[in-house]
Amino acid sequence: MFLSFYYSMLNWNVGSDFAQFIGFGNYVEWFNDPESARIVVTTLLYTVATVAGGMAIGLALALALNRKLFGRGIVRTVTFAPYVLSGIAVGFLWMYIFNPNIGLLRTVLGWFGLSSPPWFTQEPWPLIMIVIVTLWKHVGYVALIYLAGLQSVPQDLRDAAALDGAGTWRVFRAIVLPLLGPITFFLLITLTLSALQSFDLIRSMTNGGPLGSTKTLMYQVYVEGFQIGRGGYGSAVATILFVILLLVTAIQMKFVERRVHYQ
Repeated sequence: MFLSFYYSMLNWNVGSDFAQFIGFGNYVEWFNDPESARIVVTTLLYTVATVAGGMAIGLALALALNRKLFGRGIVRTVTFAPYVLSGIAVGFLWMYIFNPNIGLLRTVLGWFGLSSPPWFTQEPWPLIMIVIVTLWKHVGYVALIYLAGLQSVPQDLRDAAALDGAGTWRVFRAIVLPLLGPITFFLLITLTLSALQSFDLIRSMTNGGPLGSTKTLMYQVYVEGFQIGRGGYGSAVATILFVILLLVTAIQMKFVERRVHYQ
């Protein structure tokens, strides 16, 4: 981290033996670049969509898997399986599914008389596509963590609430959800940090395009440092991303944790 900060103070190209100290010049350039605002907005939209969507869908899936269902163990395994797959492999797989000419999704939409959206060429579809694939890959992890939390909720509390006349929704809102607070807080932090650092799906599916519409801060670090070769500027972007990660985590720890009920 400290070495990256040192590089960010240099005008240095990767592989070059020469570097010029320019202080905060790289940071000034980044803040003055009109593209930086768009990259930050894209990063925030992607993070909010994947974190909020993943937690909501994962909780709903955990509630379903917590019931006595036939083949429940197999369903749990299948649900979690995408999380352990390589992000690059998942990206290439879904590229074929989203293909507007031969993709499976095009065929399914055709059954209902619908045409496939321009997933790869027209905003905002590329970003929506990345969000969908991210949710598919990570929702099983969220469901598994929530499922463990649901199974730790004392049954006697639910039974007592039911005897007092509380319905299913009231029991969930007043008892189950507060007791899941520590798990929700844990997932909020880990999913946010993961989303802000997401790279593999973007790299394999869109390469940050079209026209930079799916370029996030993490992907900008890769482009500047390893494609263009501007090691100093790429290190500056990496340092900015680190500061954002630090601030987001600190804010969550300070304000969100206050609402968490620990058993």
